[in-house]
Amino acid sequence: MSAGRHRMRTNIHAAGAAAAVGVLVVTAGGYFGYQQLASPDCSGKIELSVAVATELAPAVDAAATEWEEKGAAVGGTCIDVNVSASDPVEVAATVAAKHGAILAGVGQAPGTAVSPDVWVPDSSTWLLRLKTGGATAFDPGNGASIARSPVVVAMPEPIASRLGWPQKELTWAQLVGQVNNSKPLKAGIVNPTRDAAGLSGLLSLTTAAAAASKDAQRDTVGALRALSTGSSNLRQDLLAKFPTAADPTTVARSLGAAALSEEDVISYNSKKPAVPLAALYLQPAAMPLDYPYAVLPGIEPAKASAARVLFEEGLTTASFRDRLAPLSLRAPDGNWGAGFSAPPGAPSPEAGGASAQQAGGGNAAGDLDPQAVDRAVTSWSVATASGRMLCVIDVSGSMKEKVASANGATRQQVTIDAARRGLNLFDDRWEIGLWEFSTTLDGPRDYRKLVDIGPLTTRRAPLEQALARMQSSNGDTGLFDTVLAAYKAVQNDWDPGQVNSFVLFTDGKNDDDNGISQQQLLAELERIKDPERPVQVVLIGIGRDVSKAELKSITDITGGGSFVTEDPTGISTIFLKAIALRKTGA
Repeated sequence: MSAGRHRMRTNIHAAGAAAAVGVLVVTAGGYFGYQQLASPDCSGKIELSVAVATELAPAVDAAATEWEEKGAAVGGTCIDVNVSASDPVEVAATVAAKHGAILAGVGQAPGTAVSPDVWVPDSSTWLLRLKTGGATAFDPGNGASIARSPVVVAMPEPIASRLGWPQKELTWAQLVGQVNNSKPLKAGIVNPTRDAAGLSGLLSLTTAAAAASKDAQRDTVGALRALSTGSSNLRQDLLAKFPTAADPTTVARSLGAAALSEEDVISYNSKKPAVPLAALYLQPAAMPLDYPYAVLPGIEPAKASAARVLFEEGLTTASFRDRLAPLSLRAPDGNWGAGFSAPPGAPSPEAGGASAQQAGGGNAAGDLDPQAVDRAVTSWSVATASGRMLCVIDVSGSMKEKVASANGATRQQVTIDAARRGLNLFDDRWEIGLWEFSTTLDGPRDYRKLVDIGPLTTRRAPLEQALARMQSSNGDTGLFDTVLAAYKAVQNDWDPGQVNSFVLFTDGKNDDDNGISQQQLLAELERIKDPERPVQVVLIGIGRDVSKAELKSITDITGGGSFVTEDPTGISTIFLKAIALRKTGA
């Protein structure tokens, strides 16, 4: 009996997810006990499913085929390797669903998704996002890189030439200047919540914007909004926005710059377009696509052994590097195989032989700050979409407490600062209102309406003024009455064209003896909630006195989410993350 019949399924959009608790470390060596047996007398057959980013799938498929032809077997059992060309965002959705993670912008997994034994996405940032999104067992440094494609800025050659390409070395800071000036370059991006090259470009651009001027937030928000006007959910859709004719008018009206992979640019130019794209390798270098080989746990030992042997004997060899070259992909150390045609201006690959990465070492995620990735994704989600939201802020007496980690600022001041930062991210498509609450704040009512919900075109200045005047009272925390009133207010003026929500900040449990009880609140919310008019509720607890169970009991009924941080200086990040998740239906 020969090894199992091998096939690659090229039209599968989602090829699976982890079925257990995390990603295993894959390193060269250490698995010599699992020697490949070429004997025709196999005792059985095992099917090994491998989901691979589409552009890399042919190389993995060819390596698996060669292994099978040599008699792929482990411990006397034949191996049938099924390679699926897979969209990383859809596999990530399946992994997130299985591990209880929430990924902003990713959406729900298709019901037909099949879990693979091995996943090779285009970037280890997917593993990093899964971990920070709640799948805590994932270690983003564990999937060993098997290929690489630098992330570049793709630009029509006539525009790039005016900037000094290919002789001149350009920077991300210079691109920020081009995007934010009075006659801005038309920039675009593939939605960075769904695309790793887009996320890499966003990280580099926002880092440069934050460092480029005294008003970092203004320039960062400006860059986000400039990118959003030319954004797409699919790379092919974004590529279609580049000029299709070489005349100056068409070039000027078309997309002028976008973060894409080197492979994208080479593939685009291979079709001989009217206006070729230049690949700009901006400095400092962006996070590359690094194609981590992640063996997912929970599979039977023989499958895990087969996956490791396939990795060692098929994907870390010089011949595999040569398989990458026709696909316009590099080896994980940056070198390339025979037949690779580098774009003009491409930096020379590293000198020397195979690196530790090529031999099965780490990936590019090790140098990334998980919080920076999280901030980039959430900032994009908030700055590039709209919603209808009521913001409700606790002004009870305990909000006067000073925060040691905030240079002596009070909880109230830290909370108002977080709200103000969030307000600066929202564009004029948002509709926002503002309340404050304590106990008996407005006659017998525990809450006071400061600014009615309305478009930011007319509400931005009143909101800023109301936040500036906000001060802590001497009252207690009338949480339950306020939650119910805010819910009803948003529901009564519900807008079918928006996500309708309210966000409430509090530093304590309900302690209003004259208000409704928790049982009464939950019963009333259950009674009035309407699936046809949903109101998403986001509750953000600050400090040690908050009851996480109390907040969660509310959002379990209403939808939305509750978040608690003991360190008030973290609420700005939590606020943006909560809004980003709210807008994607989490």
